[in-house]
Amino acid sequence: MTGSSPPYAAGGSGAGPGGSGFSVTGERDLARGSLVRLVELDVTGPSGASLRREVVRHPGAVIVVALEGDGVWLVRQYRAAVDREVLELPAGKRDVAGEPPDETARRELVEEVGRRASLLRYLGRFYNSPGFTDEETFCYLATELEPVEREPQGLEERHMAAELIAWGVLDRLAREGTLCDAKTLAGLALARGALGGPGAADGAAGR
Repeated sequence: MTGSSPPYAAGGSGAGPGGSGFSVTGERDLARGSLVRLVELDVTGPSGASLRREVVRHPGAVIVVALEGDGVWLVRQYRAAVDREVLELPAGKRDVAGEPPDETARRELVEEVGRRASLLRYLGRFYNSPGFTDEETFCYLATELEPVEREPQGLEERHMAAELIAWGVLDRLAREGTLCDAKTLAGLALARGALGGPGAADGAAGR
């Protein structure tokens, strides 16, 4: 079964979404990396006043809530920005031109966890940190998993550890700060809502 596509395309809506009265009137590159761009925006406010904001442009990402038995697959990966290993949902950048987000999700699940999903369900999307970046993440629920050979990409993924964590301990891990990655917390919340509550993941792998 193919994953369902999101109901609308990614990207900003232009001038004054939601009747805010603000609109972007110009954009200049400040710096370019291999993945992201730092840009300066000219913004016009409701009264005509102008301001400038620095924004990181990002191609977007996917995360996968992959259920197996009464557990969910998480990965422990080194993150240079915080110089530590972080426990996260399998995730990946939308850096392949023209690749639908559900296909990115399937690919990342194989690369990072070594699982292929027979069922992939779109759960929602969110901006990770809209105060400074337009990075948008698409979230999927993966069930009916089949073991396959992992296909790690890059040095961090080759040293990544995949762990099947019991659903019932996730809240405690979040309270303790072991789960501290925002997209992971958001993805688990979306999955909990879709499955019907805190204990709804039990046996969900057969759905």
